Amino acid sequence: MNLSDKIRNAGVVGAGGGGFPAHVKAGATVEIVIANGAECEPLIHKDYEIMVRHPDKVVEGMLLLMEATGAKQGIIGIKEKNTEAVEAISGAIRDGRITIHLLGDFYPSGDEYILVYESTRRLIPPQGIPLDIGVVVNNVETLYNISLASADQPVTEKFITVAGAVAHPASFLAPIGTSLGDAIAHAGEANVKEFASFVGGIMMGKLEFDLDQPITKTTSGIIVLPLEHSLVQRKSRPEQSMHRIGKSACDQCSYCTELCPRYLLGYDVQPHKVMRGLGFTMSGEQLWNQSASLCCSCGLCTLYACPEALYPKEACDKAKLDMKTGGIQWSGRKEVDPHPMYEGRRTPLAQIMKRLGIEGYNHPSVFDQKQCLPKRVAIPLSQHIGTPAHPVVRVGESVARGQCLGEIPAGTLGARIHASIDGVVKNIDHKILIERE
Repeated sequence: MNLSDKIRNAGVVGAGGGGFPAHVKAGATVEIVIANGAECEPLIHKDYEIMVRHPDKVVEGMLLLMEATGAKQGIIGIKEKNTEAVEAISGAIRDGRITIHLLGDFYPSGDEYILVYESTRRLIPPQGIPLDIGVVVNNVETLYNISLASADQPVTEKFITVAGAVAHPASFLAPIGTSLGDAIAHAGEANVKEFASFVGGIMMGKLEFDLDQPITKTTSGIIVLPLEHSLVQRKSRPEQSMHRIGKSACDQCSYCTELCPRYLLGYDVQPHKVMRGLGFTMSGEQLWNQSASLCCSCGLCTLYACPEALYPKEACDKAKLDMKTGGIQWSGRKEVDPHPMYEGRRTPLAQIMKRLGIEGYNHPSVFDQKQCLPKRVAIPLSQHIGTPAHPVVRVGESVARGQCLGEIPAGTLGARIHASIDGVVKNIDHKILIERE
């Protein structure tokens, strides 16, 4: 069985948040494999802990993927400030084809387009993917999972960070399907009475109030903040209100564009023009929506750049959805030439945390080896890009940890799912609920 088949059987997907089925990338032919260890979301440190504690598996996953894809070079991107991670990975590298690229502590250094350019000086074509320039990118946890998959171990756990307003900020392994509430309890519970959670990070994650929602293969962290925190208040505003405020208040200062990481890299992303579309007729809106197509939704414009605290990122999200719904193809500038101020306008992560009012929560979140043992898990059938998995178990059936619960439907892009605990299947809908016996 080749590596791609082993990865497919193990249900490995992009663990950094993308969720793309990893067996597809393993079947490609490329020149360079890049490991993304940038981890630029504020307060999340799980990738750092993986690299410090499991460097051999990260490097092994890199070597396996290089062999499968025919790559002659491997690059591991790590922030220069994370000296322990750099030292651990350096000590695990025994093949001269693999090097470490040191990244600055700016946001979003982990964006795929930026990481590829920083480490190779190659530019991904607009609307393209790394494969277009002979590159495959995977998160360091994905490589860790590929290492396990080569030994026929499926993905049943997720490295996460629970931080913010909790008693004991920590990174740890949680069974897939663990509820947000159980994960927060593992970190000593919230230390405020009323709170909300940013799942996946403050900048690009989702604001969540339902603590029964499960951890998936793409969950990187849970950031707990008091209900009255300005970030919670801003993110909980209805989308229609965000657009109405932008329509009435945007003065076209263009700060959102001038600090946009993709714009600075040379791509035709101009959020201030998208904001114009909020107040135009349908024809005008279609024109300005073009400036959103290459946006990576990093959130820097909304949460940092805009001096009026408006919502250009959300306007770009709306523009992209409107174009997709209307079947409108992007027709922007295809030439990519980095801005002369590309390096000079990088946004330091420390400055972002200060602006967001979260610097007081910036604690190490060290790895907790104590097992997270929920009484039940709810494992979604869809935790990835593509078609949801098809259940292959029944209600009332006893299952063992690692057993396949959902298969990839024939002829579709997808990923298998597996039981993360021993127990009995209690319910199957869009999730498979398992309770310990």
